[in-house]
Amino acid sequence: MLSQKIINKESFHLLYQGKQIELFTLSNQNDITIQITNYGAKIVSIFVPDREGKLKDVVLGYDNIKDYIAGNPYFGAICGRYANRIAKGKFTIGDIEYKLPINNGPNHLHGGPEGFNNKCFDMVEYSESSKILELSYLSRDSEMNYPGNLRLNVHYELTDANELIINYSCTTDKPTHVNICAHSFFNLAGEGNGDILNHELFINADKYTPVDENQIPTGELASVENSPFDFRKPKKIGKDINVKNFQLETGKGYDHNFVIKDSGMSLAAKCVEPQSGRCLEVFTTQPGVQLYTGNWLDGSDKGKNGHCYDMRSAFCIETQHFPDSPNKPSFPSTQLLPGEKYNYICKYKFSVQK
Repeated sequence: MLSQKIINKESFHLLYQGKQIELFTLSNQNDITIQITNYGAKIVSIFVPDREGKLKDVVLGYDNIKDYIAGNPYFGAICGRYANRIAKGKFTIGDIEYKLPINNGPNHLHGGPEGFNNKCFDMVEYSESSKILELSYLSRDSEMNYPGNLRLNVHYELTDANELIINYSCTTDKPTHVNICAHSFFNLAGEGNGDILNHELFINADKYTPVDENQIPTGELASVENSPFDFRKPKKIGKDINVKNFQLETGKGYDHNFVIKDSGMSLAAKCVEPQSGRCLEVFTTQPGVQLYTGNWLDGSDKGKNGHCYDMRSAFCIETQHFPDSPNKPSFPSTQLLPGEKYNYICKYKFSVQK
């Protein structure tokens, strides 16, 4: 049954920017199947079972490469050189001010209009039997006006414990800023199966970073206590999403960074879709996690199986450093120096609640 559903790799076979785009498939002994393209290192599909064993694809996306190139640039993408927002597209290292392209109101978002999500990565290693894929990209000095030649490697591993482990590593030859995240849009009922407002979400955070009218953090670490941002006990994503609140009104819903309570490899979030029982746990070594509830989806994206993706038809759990950290000295630093290695892990664990 699954073999009829997975995307045909031939629909991703295209020469682009002088490189060959391909589609890679990883499957484990529990019938979980994940497909990834080297275009933007994007996760194209994740098939997981519900409590009755029925498999559905739980991430938004397209079933051919031409739609990925023309469509929503962030579905399943690896975002960088700096994921999330940088205010006014500016930061300073030493005495030098760097001006980045503006592509989100007055902000620089996800590395700019030609961020990593639009780049063709090189395949370093692929083993169907070991369920491993490693992709690499060289971001050259001054690409999107960032300093330094930055080498990024993204290593994917699907385990028989139903975990997708994503390991990012970077090196640079000049001081620069780096913030990499995976940007899958999840709907645990299955992509194209309505909104995600009844999904029950837990976020392991006592604090979040409030934003101004341009969705840039103010620098404050605010308590989630007695606010719509308190997910310390699981609650439906839709419970407070429409309450009168400046933070929610600014982004048409949740689009905020949460400060993960624990350090090291820790649980950032857990989400359950009650009808199917599908459960997603997200672990990371990053200090923050961005919750985005698909507020700007408007039905114009025609995705897999002809589905139109409407407002709030997906949620994103983006493990990351905080937005605008290059301009917020009190936030954990995102600066990477020559001789250092940027290395972070994001892990998605899938299960079923009976």
